Amino acid sequence: MTSAVRVGYEPAEPAYRRVTVALFLAGVATFATIYCTQPLLAVLAAEFAITPATATLSVSVTTMSLGLALLFAGPLSDAVGRTRLMLGSLAASGLACLACAFVTDWTQMLLLRGAVGVLVAGLPAVATAYLREEIHHHWATAATGLYIGGTAIGGMAGRLVTGFLATAFDWRVAIGGIGVLGLVVAAAVTVILPRSRNFRPSALHHRALRANARRMLVDRGLVTLYGIGFASMGAFVATFNALSFRLAGAPFFLSPAALSLLFLTYAVGSFASTWAGRIATRHGSRAVVPWALAVQGAGILLTLSEALPAIVAGVAVVSVGFFAAHGVTSAWVTARASRKGPGTGQAGALYLFGYYLGSSAVGALAGAAWSAAGWPAVVALAGGTVAVGVLLAVSMRRVPVLPVVIDPQPPQH
Repeated sequence: MTSAVRVGYEPAEPAYRRVTVALFLAGVATFATIYCTQPLLAVLAAEFAITPATATLSVSVTTMSLGLALLFAGPLSDAVGRTRLMLGSLAASGLACLACAFVTDWTQMLLLRGAVGVLVAGLPAVATAYLREEIHHHWATAATGLYIGGTAIGGMAGRLVTGFLATAFDWRVAIGGIGVLGLVVAAAVTVILPRSRNFRPSALHHRALRANARRMLVDRGLVTLYGIGFASMGAFVATFNALSFRLAGAPFFLSPAALSLLFLTYAVGSFASTWAGRIATRHGSRAVVPWALAVQGAGILLTLSEALPAIVAGVAVVSVGFFAAHGVTSAWVTARASRKGPGTGQAGALYLFGYYLGSSAVGALAGAAWSAAGWPAVVALAGGTVAVGVLLAVSMRRVPVLPVVIDPQPPQH
């Protein structure tokens, strides 16, 4: 089944800039909200008299509920519309994050953090589908790279800003500040983001949902792209999770504040995703993703060094490769799905489900690998996982390209 490529915004148009700015801001707010408690785990453990393992639930409960909610947010957006769901998600998740600043016991915190994961899902599940519909298809991958860059900066800001606010004030101000940021961004995006012009609703009916899901699950190319998301994110999270244990011990003995500075490498990843999107626009996603994953693998190997500067450089290289691969792959999913018929939002949700499943599964195994055999075992785990991603990306060259109408020389998806 084929679908015509609709005319969308191009870089010379003011609306194109409004779209990219709005979704960049939305990405910042969304991922700051998701990860804002990570630098506060020790503070929260002391405040609520809980163990460190229990404190980490404030992050894992959010990502777990997010992954599950994505499976429903994508299909819902195919029926109710992209902008409506994105704007509602930004406002509701900002309010839920703000409410976390007023909890009086740990159960309340976990319930609210779970709610944050559910409410925030409307943005990541829908953003790339919106871009694919509203931006001219020749520029959609580059625009998606800019959005992914916003998510990278948001992930970094969520950790750094809360750390600063908690030091200057307390943890309640820190978390509440991120909630206020989410609400401000929701208001700004409501004003800036153009309403959908090319969205065509599909019925929210169980038969239609089954048909859409079947279409997005039986296509070999899409399933391979979901696997790439699993592998790239799994290797990325495994590296960062275990690295905190390594650098906190001998011979480095870095403080939590110093360790948090490692997340500044996300800024490099932000630029990498935008840059990779532009290259993919010219040369095609099939040419970019394998090399991006290979760069991520090279960065993982570089962390085998015992010299701290080399380890930091390796982490930066990992961030460059990961965000480049993720930015291009997520755009590739919606590009291919849009040529299969209705259900683009569902395809994006399935990709992100695989992405967060990789984060949970491989990220958890990293702790066991570290305990069993130290950093070489972590490198073997993360490097092996990203190697699977490279093989999957290379295998996409044997997957038939779906036909597209209008542009005689579109980028290869």
